[in-house]
Amino acid sequence: MLKAQNVAIDISLVRNLPLFRQMEPAALARLMTRATPRRVLPGDIVFEQGAEAAAFYLLLHGRLKVSQVTPDGQQVMVRVVHPGDLFGFARALARPDYPGTARAAVESIVVSWPMTDWDAVVENNPRLAINAMQTIGQRLDEAHTRLREMSTQEVERRVAHAVLRLAEKAGRVEATGTRIDFPITRQDIAEMTGTTLHTVSRLLSSWEGQGLVEGGRQKLTVVDAEGLARIADPES
Repeated sequence: MLKAQNVAIDISLVRNLPLFRQMEPAALARLMTRATPRRVLPGDIVFEQGAEAAAFYLLLHGRLKVSQVTPDGQQVMVRVVHPGDLFGFARALARPDYPGTARAAVESIVVSWPMTDWDAVVENNPRLAINAMQTIGQRLDEAHTRLREMSTQEVERRVAHAVLRLAEKAGRVEATGTRIDFPITRQDIAEMTGTTLHTVSRLLSSWEGQGLVEGGRQKLTVVDAEGLARIADPES
């Protein structure tokens, strides 16, 4: 269940997001009158796989992890939702239910709209429709990249690519390197790369010994991005 608290949203926070930056102020104001913002606590579920897709969402603040359970019962972490991302727009994928479960990795603020508004939103806001299509395209490209990596690359390269992508999308520069700014477990990385917890633990321990990363309980810092990039793409 979604344990959430209603919050007030400053519309300027939404206007500054790339997704909405080119919308007319009046159109954005109309859109926000239908919006329901909520604060979601760490570990809380925004929506569950297989549930009726009653709303689509924007992540305004925080991070979410999206996972799927496969037909044979395996859980797979399929993506991380970052601030400014639309998510849960099942209607755009021509399906009535959510294909995965979205759970807050840290305290987050999500904004939702009734799924029945989707058609009117994209019809009345061409710029937003284009941005939404680009978002779908980017996610398909990311999915294809991951499939290609799992089909053609050895596991060490796959894990290196995954860690570098996380650092790029959710990295915070600190004195020792770039820290992934939400709790990330070795199991998460294993699910993202199609390998085992044991293999990821072995690789990260080895990389720590080489000074490439620093680990901790649900923490990961990339210390030497160039060194990790050489593992991910040795021919570059």
